[in-house]
Formats: sequence, structure tokens, C-alpha cells
Amino acid sequence: MNPRLDKTFAQARGAQRTVLCPFLTAGYPHLDHLPAMLMALQQAPVGCIELGFPFSDPIADGPIIQESFRLALQRGATIKGILATVAQARRNGLHLPLVAMASFSILFRYGTEEFVQAAVEVGIDGLILPDVPLEEAAPIVRTAAARDLAVSLLIAPTTSPERRRRIAELCTGFVYYLSVTGITGERAQLPPDLSANLTQLRGLTQRPICVGFGISRPEQVRSLRGIADGVIVGSALIRRLQEDAAEVAPDPVRTVGALAAQLAAPLQEP
Repeated sequence: MNPRLDKTFAQARGAQRTVLCPFLTAGYPHLDHLPAMLMALQQAPVGCIELGFPFSDPIADGPIIQESFRLALQRGATIKGILATVAQARRNGLHLPLVAMASFSILFRYGTEEFVQAAVEVGIDGLILPDVPLEEAAPIVRTAAARDLAVSLLIAPTTSPERRRRIAELCTGFVYYLSVTGITGERAQLPPDLSANLTQLRGLTQRPICVGFGISRPEQVRSLRGIADGVIVGSALIRRLQEDAAEVAPDPVRTVGALAAQLAAPLQEP
């Protein structure tokens, strides 16, 4: 549980709104850009922000996000540097919930208690664990809960009903539902059984449900209004940043803000 994250989703649910939750890779295109990019997302406006901590073996991520991780690490992104940059963004006026997507390998090397404490101190509100097995997640959830750091775990279309229930019970933030099985990346269409799967999941938990993987266009975002509490968009943003980097005068702050505003617009419609 986390006051800032819980309040955001409670207010959205009360207003019958779905929020946009964009994903950025910390350190891409450069870590120095991050505070201004976060502020641009806040102005878009979006509901919360997912910040990916780059690591060397992102097996669940598609080629676009994998490449952004590689370049971020190559350009010197470190955990301490990312945390310091988040703290700067908070000092600059960032008030949105910020959720870190971090591999278990990061927590293992840094130390789970140490990472949780450092994350809370700089103003991170939640933690997404993309690769922690259900059977090993409970101790991490307890450690995070002791510091009011929310934890979100992933549920896939292929996850069995009993396992879905157990995962949902462990989540103290939102439940992260994968719209498709496989890796991240843009898809031409979302699966036809997505709505039914979300309805089934709502019978298992009162926690907010955010949908990610495969969502890249405003019409896809619009299709999830009233079905999901949040819509996570990652690869489309990172791809646009890659395109921007190839331009004569790249402007990642303007680029990310403009695309986020375009994606958020369907969720602001009456």
C-alpha cells in the first residue's frame, strides 16, 4: 500500500476514469533528460509513471526496450544515479506516483532492504517485479510493505485461475495484467478475450488492474476505458524516442510529452 498510488487509483475509480501509465527506461536516451521527461509526462497528463531500471538480461522485453536498456547501461546509468535523478525530479515538482520496474537481479545485487529503503527515500511509490517467481515473492512484498512501498506482480493470459488468485492476493499496488503472452512490443490488435479476462480477474481482487504489453495507439487505449484501471504503454514511447534520437535536432522531452498527451487524450473524453 502507498498513499500517493492508492489515492490516484481511488480518485480515478471514483470518477470512473482509466489512467495512462507510460513507461520510460531510466537513462535513455540519457539520464540527464529524465527529470524533464518526467515533468513532461506529468503535464500530458498521465496517472502514474513506470520507470524501468535497465539490466543486462531483460528476457520479457521486446527488442525496442532491450535496446534502450543496452544503451542506458552503455551510457553509464547506475542504480544510485537513477535514484539521485528521481530525487531531483521530486525536488523539481514531480507529484505523480512513480513505480519502479526492477528485475530480481537488481534487488539481489543491491540488497532488497537497501533497495526498498533507497527507493522510498527518493520518492518512488511502487515496485513492479517482472521476473520474481510467485513462490519467492512474499518476503519481498513484506519488506516493501514495511516501508509503504507498493508491489505489483504480473499475471499473464496463460496463468491458471488458482495462480492468478495467489498472485492477486500478494499485490499491494496494482495488478499488472499482460494483454498478450510473450514479450513486450507493439501489436496491431489486442486479443478479443481481453475484456473477459479482466472481468474474471476483478472477481479475484479489489486492487486496481493495469494492462500492459502490446498497447501502442490511442484507439487501443480508448478500448480499455472502463475495463482497466490503468493502461501501460512502453514500447511505443521508447520507439518514438529512438526515432527522435535520429533526427537532426533531437528533443526527447518534447517528443515524450507529445506522444503521452496523444495517448492520454481518449481517456479524457467525456
